[in-house]
Amino acid sequence: MVLLDNSSFIIRLEKFANAAKKDSSFSVTFKRYNGQNRPKPREGRPELPEPEVYLCLMRAQTKSKKISTVVRQEDVPRMINMYGQFMKSNMDGLKRVKKAKNKSKAAKG
Repeated sequence: MVLLDNSSFIIRLEKFANAAKKDSSFSVTFKRYNGQNRPKPREGRPELPEPEVYLCLMRAQTKSKKISTVVRQEDVPRMINMYGQFMKSNMDGLKRVKKAKNKSKAAKG
């Protein structure tokens, strides 16, 4: 998995979206991240200290590629704004779902 800075993550995410329009898909996940890369200790061992500030780990993956970035607390509004712009620009290929009418409304009308 490749760890990128925030702006490079969005740029690479746009490449994933363009590739996904042709033949595949991609997924993005958000997770709270405490900055530790060690597993929890066994019973009887001292616990790891709780962090003062939690971070946000964003991951994206296609069939063969994975990327990720860590977003600091002060960068969250800017990163969500960039992610929102990305979503607005790349959600143009969706098809509208037709809703089925209820039988009671169809009988009255």
